[in-house]
Amino acid sequence: MNSPVTVVEAEARALPFPVPANVHVETVVSVRHYTDRLFSFRVTRPQSLRFRSGEFIMIGLPNAEKPVFRAYSIASPAWDEEVEFFSIKVPDGPLTSELQKIKPGDPILLRQKTTGTLVLDALTPGKRLFMISTGTGVAPFASLLRDPDTYEKFEQVYLTHTCRDRAELVYGQELVAGVVDDPLIGEFAQGRVTLYSTTTREPSDHMGRITALIESGKFFADLGIGAFDPATDRIMICGSMHMLKDVKDLAEKYGFVEGSVSKPGDFVVERAFVG
Repeated sequence: MNSPVTVVEAEARALPFPVPANVHVETVVSVRHYTDRLFSFRVTRPQSLRFRSGEFIMIGLPNAEKPVFRAYSIASPAWDEEVEFFSIKVPDGPLTSELQKIKPGDPILLRQKTTGTLVLDALTPGKRLFMISTGTGVAPFASLLRDPDTYEKFEQVYLTHTCRDRAELVYGQELVAGVVDDPLIGEFAQGRVTLYSTTTREPSDHMGRITALIESGKFFADLGIGAFDPATDRIMICGSMHMLKDVKDLAEKYGFVEGSVSKPGDFVVERAFVG
């Protein structure tokens, strides 16, 4: 179990202040910049950190006496020895403006508590699971796609990822390719995971907002599958506020009922955002 960092230990780590007892001081392991707007990073995992795949955690930087913390979905699965995040770069964001500058070896702060609605426990049993995401909203699905429990509970998994440009889709594309080839998850995921990537600005194989593609039926036609059916399907939604509302409205029009951990349902929405 990790013990609270003392004042002496904080000074030894070149931290400008004593770290609260409910905060872990971890180390950046790797950083990858995908575009001038998106990057991912991995940090060491506190020995005492327990979470369910799909949850988020509050992270911050030790750059002020009262550091800014923001909610970040954990992109790594519950079994991973490190903790992975996928972030947008916001030039004037109180956290991301500095977070985008991190490099391996830098300290980073993690609060101890994890939470979130994008967990399998918040859904009733079903056959098809649809993960609808825009931008960095794909992060919690990166966790769930690498969790064996997902394939025990669902026969087919469909991940949608919508971004402005094709370069911003790389994280999701590499995620799905990696899941199929993963020595631990590959045998479960083989033939059961489908990625549907769309762009809203740069031309690509599939263009348009995912809500419009679902409403028009093109989404289902492109995949060669039937439309949403609350009797067999479950939906998870994470991304921009506009998309969340639109897909939530769509799901409810189809007869889906929103769920939570305390009362599982047909679909769930994540409302934690990064800034």
